Amino acid sequence: MAPLSIEILWFIQLAGVPVGIYAFAHAVLQRADAYTAADRMTKPAWMGITGGGTAAMILFGAFGGGGPGMLFWIAGLVAVLVYIVDVRPKLIEVQRGHNW
Repeated sequence: MAPLSIEILWFIQLAGVPVGIYAFAHAVLQRADAYTAADRMTKPAWMGITGGGTAAMILFGAFGGGGPGMLFWIAGLVAVLVYIVDVRPKLIEVQRGHNW
């Protein structure tokens, strides 16, 4: 890998792990009925997805230098980003209600 590529992956790793920790903490702190009201999977499922994704980012991080483990790192990052971009806004909307 070129040095610039390594620096980019290192930056993504530094940014990805805290985002994963935030996503897991957010999933833990939400009410269980909000997930079903938002028509998403259950709370334990999202806790497992965000926790597993964060663990994958930590264990198979960009610091490992690539290789087959990089696939698990990317999968963990995608899982966490799906929660942040798709599930989290729906949970906030359901819990706040519609403000007209």
